[in-house]
Amino acid sequence: MKILITGGAGYIGSTIGSALEDRGHETVVLDSLVVGHRALARNRPFYEGDIADGQLLARIFGEHPDIECAVHCAALISVPESVEHPYDYYVNNVGKTLELFRNLDDLGCRKLVFSSSASVYGEAPGFLVDESAALAPESPYARTKMIVEMLMEDMCKTGDVRGISLRYFNPVGADPELRSGPHGKATGQVLGMLVDVAMGRRPVFNITGTDWPTRDGTGVRDYIHVWDLAQAHVKAIEGFDRVFELAGDRSQGHVVINLGTGLGVTVKELVDAFEKAIGHEIAKADAPPRPGDTAGAYVSGDLAERLLGWRATLSVQQAIVDALRWSKVREEILGD
Repeated sequence: MKILITGGAGYIGSTIGSALEDRGHETVVLDSLVVGHRALARNRPFYEGDIADGQLLARIFGEHPDIECAVHCAALISVPESVEHPYDYYVNNVGKTLELFRNLDDLGCRKLVFSSSASVYGEAPGFLVDESAALAPESPYARTKMIVEMLMEDMCKTGDVRGISLRYFNPVGADPELRSGPHGKATGQVLGMLVDVAMGRRPVFNITGTDWPTRDGTGVRDYIHVWDLAQAHVKAIEGFDRVFELAGDRSQGHVVINLGTGLGVTVKELVDAFEKAIGHEIAKADAPPRPGDTAGAYVSGDLAERLLGWRATLSVQQAIVDALRWSKVREEILGD
């Protein structure tokens, strides 16, 4: 099968591409390189440009008429940045996605897999959320993800388009084969920052928020290995039709599935695990929450197991090991 990946030169999109190719599929990458890196699209048909560019999409499908499915990963990704620049996030993550979906429909590509976010949920008792939990996104970034899901739901009700929205929290680690990993803004995520402190690229790791109502006062998160995440996308694509058969008529052409470990890990617990992995402490300091931060949550993966036949198998410890391995080769691979 041939699959279009928007944002396919990014941390997650490129890893999904590798997972798909390992299964014998072909991928085509569309990326503006605002967040992505050209080196991560190597050896794949690559188109640099905007997801809302109808002429470019027509060219892509003219040259690859056998594309059967689109995986939409392209987005601006920083919660604090979205608080500071909400307009940019709504234009890029919502407005341009609407044009992308319209053009894909016109071009006959009507199987969509959307890289959504579990940040669309509000805080829940015990911090565990499933797909029935109330939606209460607390940042412009999270709200853009919710709105795109609503767009998909409405388009899918027409009967022509079908979509799967995959909601997850914090991807960590790197491709175990070291073909891709965090870069650019993705290194600003928690494990990337820990690695950079350990490698001397940052002076200190700030634990942002120490008074949350969690077991140690720091935010609780569902840290999922990026390779597990990529495998879930592969399962969604390969089992696309079966997902809707299992979901039944209630889906109305759009299915939402959480991807997570089912385990909540606090920031302090992640720091402790990281320090054990490297064998020494790192420079760290308590700091106030960042704009848009929440106490957090973690997700149930029960529906993913039923509909996709997928469950996370890689540990946070493995993600730390892979992130450290990637950090040692990152500059060589990316040419930075």
